[in-house]
Amino acid sequence: MRDLVPDVGRIAVLRANSLGDFVFALPALESLRAAYPDAELVLLGAPWHARWLTGRPGPVDRVLVVPPGDGIRPAEPDEPPVGAVRERFDLAIQLHGGGANSNPIVAALGARVTAGLRAPGAPPLDRWIRYVYHQPEVFRYLEVVELVGAAPVTTTPRLGATPAEMAEARAVAGRPTRPRVALHPGATDPRRRWPVERFAAVADALAGGGFEVVATGTPGEREVVAGLVAAARKPVRPLVGALSLGGLVGLYAECAALVANDTGPLHVAAALGTPTVGIYTPSNYINGATPWRARHRPIASWIIHCPVCGVDLSHPGSGDCPHRVSMVTAVTVGEVLEAVLDVTGPRATAPAANGVGRGSAR
Repeated sequence: MRDLVPDVGRIAVLRANSLGDFVFALPALESLRAAYPDAELVLLGAPWHARWLTGRPGPVDRVLVVPPGDGIRPAEPDEPPVGAVRERFDLAIQLHGGGANSNPIVAALGARVTAGLRAPGAPPLDRWIRYVYHQPEVFRYLEVVELVGAAPVTTTPRLGATPAEMAEARAVAGRPTRPRVALHPGATDPRRRWPVERFAAVADALAGGGFEVVATGTPGEREVVAGLVAAARKPVRPLVGALSLGGLVGLYAECAALVANDTGPLHVAAALGTPTVGIYTPSNYINGATPWRARHRPIASWIIHCPVCGVDLSHPGSGDCPHRVSMVTAVTVGEVLEAVLDVTGPRATAPAANGVGRGSAR
C-alpha cells in the first residue's frame, strides 16, 4: 500500500455510472473517508447521484455532475446541458472502469495526484493498477484507493434507509402486515433476465406460503412487471414507477427478502441488510455476487455460450452477437424458492404444494 498524500483538502472520485456500480464503490469511499477525514469528498457522478445523495448520510460530501459521454454516462431524459468540471482538487481518483474514456477526464482535473485503473491502451495516471475484468468489484476499487494510502475499513457495502425514504415507502405500499417479499424481474440487458413465468411461479409459491408479494421495476420495465403479474395465479402487487429511488430503499428495508436479476436494486437491498436471492450470469457472479451466505444466496446460471448462435460470451473480449436472449435459464424455480425460504427462515412450508418442487425449471 502506498503512503497517504499530504495536505489533501479536496478529493474527486469519478464514478458516474449505474446504481449497482455506486454500491460496489461504497467500501472504497468509506476507506477514503477514514484515511482523509478532514478532506471534502466529491463524487463526480450523474444527475441521479445528486438527487439521491444530496443531504443523505454517507461518505460523500457532495456530488458534482459530469457531462454525459461515451464510456462515462448516458444523458438522462430532459437533462439540461452540463459543463466540464472546472473545480480544482488535490487528489483525483478514477473508479470508473478501464480508463480509456475516464482517465483523460481525471487527468484534466489538474489534481496534484491522480490514481485509478488502467486497461491496455488506456492513458496512465500518476498511480495506477491494471484493470483485469474478472475480479470482485468491491475489491477492485479497494485496491485503487490503497494506491493513495486508504486502507480498507470494510469489504461490505452498507446503506441505511432515511426517515424520509421510509415514510415514502409506507405512504405507497403501507407497513408490512405479514412477511413481504419483493421481486424485481427487470434488467437493462435482456440476457440477465430470468423468465417472468419463473418469477410468477415463485410469487405463487410464496403467496401460498403466507408471504405478501410485490413486484418492483423502473418505468422502462413496466412491460416486464406486467408480464409477471399476468402470469401469476395469485395476487402480486406491482410498484412500477410508484417510488423514487429513495422510496425503493425504504421499501426494501422492510422486506423479508428480495428476489432479483443482477441489477442495482439487488445490490441496494443487500447493502441494506435485506436478505437477497440474486440470479447471475457466470461473469457477473464472479464480479458482483456478495460473498456472504447467512443472508444472501447468489445463484449462477453456468451458460457461457449464446443459446442462438453459440458465441462465447464469458468475457467482454471473447466475442459478441446480436442476440439478446436470456442467459440465466439454467436457474430453476426450485433453486430460487429453496434459497428464499432459507434466507427468510422457517416461516412457510406450503410453497412446494403448488407443484414447484426442488429443482423444477418451471
